[in-house]
Amino acid sequence: RQELSSLNPEYFSVTFGALGTTQEATLETVLDIQKNDTVAAAPHLSCIGSKKEIIITLLDQYKAANINRLVALRGDIPSGVRDIGDFHYANELVEFVKSQYNNHFHIEVAAYPEVHPESKNRLTDLQHFADKVSAGADGAITQYFYDADAYFKFVDATEKLGINIPIVPGIMPITNYTQLVRFSNMCGAKIPSWILKKLELYQDDLDSLSAFGLEVVTNLCQTLKAQGVDNFHFYSMNHSQPSLEIAKHL
Repeated sequence: RQELSSLNPEYFSVTFGALGTTQEATLETVLDIQKNDTVAAAPHLSCIGSKKEIIITLLDQYKAANINRLVALRGDIPSGVRDIGDFHYANELVEFVKSQYNNHFHIEVAAYPEVHPESKNRLTDLQHFADKVSAGADGAITQYFYDADAYFKFVDATEKLGINIPIVPGIMPITNYTQLVRFSNMCGAKIPSWILKKLELYQDDLDSLSAFGLEVVTNLCQTLKAQGVDNFHFYSMNHSQPSLEIAKHL
């Protein structure tokens, strides 16, 4: 965190385990950041498996700690779970938080330039995003991507729907071939074939893979910046150095 603080980020986001798996650890980390860091904490809030009273108890603690930003997500449904709680979708969570706390919390939601893997099609996915905005979302962070055009097309499509909240691109550094492929398959992020071929070639040569990954992601960020993108959300995965290296070139 100390290294990343040198970039003067707006906030550190902290992930949230579904159905209590890491929720206590999330709370401890969030409160530690808020108390001891100069950068604000923005805890993820996953609604799958959560009851309204549990959400209120948690948010009351966040409010008491002067935390005023959240990342509201549906979360993944663990296999074998039938009771998904009081919320089915993230828009319901956003609406509930706004109804209970008015505008105390600035709420970020997820956006999917390459379509959520569970969505029927692009139009359905856009409507789900619009529902979150209508519920009161203040901003959005995208799933990571490596095709800048996917981001620009998504933003254009949202603007045609009258959506004007900030949509910050999510940036995933490339440092591990196996991990990246696994994550991408899980979340529906696309790895362009030309990138995938290089990664397959370099997968056991970590130095070459890291150098290639740095070049790819730096070029992506520079392309976005050239088109007016001012803010980036780095998925650091608890490893600061790759994000710091990319930021040096921006």
